[in-house]
Amino acid sequence: MTNVGLHRKGSRSGRNSASDILTRQDFHPSGSPNSIRLRYFAPPADLRLHIGCIYLVTTDTDHATGMMGADFPQLRFMLSGSGHYIFADSATFATPMVCMLGPTMGATRFLLAGPLQMLGVALLPLGWLALTGRDASAHIDRLYDMTASAGGAAHEEILSRLKAADEPEEAVILLWDYLRANMAEVRPTIRAFVATVDDWLASETSPQVRELRAATGLSERQVGRLTNRLYGAPPQYLARKYRALRFAVQIARGGQDRHGLCYDSFYDQSHSIREIKQFLGRTPGQIRKLPMATQIPDAPVQEATLPPFYA
Repeated sequence: MTNVGLHRKGSRSGRNSASDILTRQDFHPSGSPNSIRLRYFAPPADLRLHIGCIYLVTTDTDHATGMMGADFPQLRFMLSGSGHYIFADSATFATPMVCMLGPTMGATRFLLAGPLQMLGVALLPLGWLALTGRDASAHIDRLYDMTASAGGAAHEEILSRLKAADEPEEAVILLWDYLRANMAEVRPTIRAFVATVDDWLASETSPQVRELRAATGLSERQVGRLTNRLYGAPPQYLARKYRALRFAVQIARGGQDRHGLCYDSFYDQSHSIREIKQFLGRTPGQIRKLPMATQIPDAPVQEATLPPFYA
């Protein structure tokens, strides 16, 4: 497959760069009309609480379509090509060249016009706050143009530098440095709160809000205000979202008996199907047929995610 913007050269050492490549795969057979190629780069140690990964999306086709499940915020740099997003409420937006997607709470369709190459950054709650300083709940299922926001010139500059990079590894190193330079320090109390919420979301298949209140020592109102600001939704909704995402990952991996997990996590099988369809736009049977990318095992909440693009 021919790259569009970044031209990968032979490795000088024969090994991967410091940014480990987690996976490289085609979600459709090579040469098919909807072929989308993905590569993942794990974050360095100092960014692992802020960033899930960097990923490189490439397609040589004129048009590609597909769907993304509910996910973390995503910062995306369009190196070539263009696209549109259709959110769960049917709102449709053209993607800016430097695009910030807020947290999504339902399945989002995408339409790509290629040849296309894009670098994306999966932002964890601390990364969202450090980079934007915005209330995540004001940006759910929406996007905005980073070049039109505060510091727009810096975002335009890094886009130009990414386009000029000769190799993906070079671009990824530039992007790590850009993120470090543009992320503000997050208060220790907020960092501790996020760690507690992540642990709570990962602790059970159906975590209870009262347990989160007990773990944080905060009132229901305080907990709701903070989860809205950092994650984009109140605790009850987050518990539903990540329950559905974890279940979908287990289905796609094929490592869990579907019926057993349904009745442990949901009221019944019909309930599980409705929840998964809402958050991922697919039934369990359809998800089982999706090719899975290698997951990033560092953060508990990160485990509950499918590849950012799937057809």
